[in-house]
Amino acid sequence: FGGNATYDFQPTRTSRHSITPFKLTFNVLQHQSEEFREIADANPALYISLKDQFIPAMEYTYTYDNASARGIKNPIWWQSTVTSAGNLTSVIYRAFGQSFNKEDKRLLNVPFAQFVKLNTEFRHLWNMEKNNKIASRVALGALFAYGNATIAPYSEQFYVGGANSIRAFTVRSIGPSGYHPAESRYSYLDQTGTFRFEANVEYRFRIFKSFWGATFLDAGNVWLLRNDPNRPGGEFKLAGLLNEIALGTGFGLRYDIGFIVIRGDLGIALHTPYKNPDKRGYYNISKFKDGLAFHLAIGYPF
Repeated sequence: FGGNATYDFQPTRTSRHSITPFKLTFNVLQHQSEEFREIADANPALYISLKDQFIPAMEYTYTYDNASARGIKNPIWWQSTVTSAGNLTSVIYRAFGQSFNKEDKRLLNVPFAQFVKLNTEFRHLWNMEKNNKIASRVALGALFAYGNATIAPYSEQFYVGGANSIRAFTVRSIGPSGYHPAESRYSYLDQTGTFRFEANVEYRFRIFKSFWGATFLDAGNVWLLRNDPNRPGGEFKLAGLLNEIALGTGFGLRYDIGFIVIRGDLGIALHTPYKNPDKRGYYNISKFKDGLAFHLAIGYPF
């Protein structure tokens, strides 16, 4: 549970600012079942990120959107968010003579998270003509935890895959980097990261009246900014980076009636970031049917 106070203002038609000087979230594990403990033992980093803690944060978001501006044929949308958690609280500690990077600092006898997070996303829509469009998107994110804990809260970590991401893969089914957990019921839980890159391009064309079709190409992954011995190979490194980017294509059908869009996308995987001993080369999907993912969603992906 938690709460925040936010001030939004829009000085121009295309620019919007959102300032949150106070945002407080409190995570508490009220009950831990035996099943939960088994998951925690298998995923220690996940357990640490879910432990009881305060997340006192400040946040700023800038959004640029010129779609409503006069004479704009090919609109762009850009949004960037900076979040700082625990730093104001640490400044208060520093004022009382304690180190800024001291671990196990507490608020009301509960540890509080300390991290900096940056998230930015850019979108462009190219209206070639009335019935043909090309939409593109690039997203970057970084999360660095320090001080009280070197593992950021699970709710703040990045993940990819799913209906609005890399559609050839389900949610949290790839990453971080080339790490691939042993198949289990809960293996997807630790497929999160502290650095994210995504890129998408989609060709949209009208089929008949409100029915639209689309073909798309999606790429991306998440990485770790710190080494995690429980997830070997998950750390971000420039060497071999291209092979660590998941790639997928596919096609979709949309029913667009203006106030709502019903979307179905079939993703086809082309490359996974982890090594597949059964398949060598860039196309490393074991079987074609294993690389298919269908998503039913509301609204356009971007």
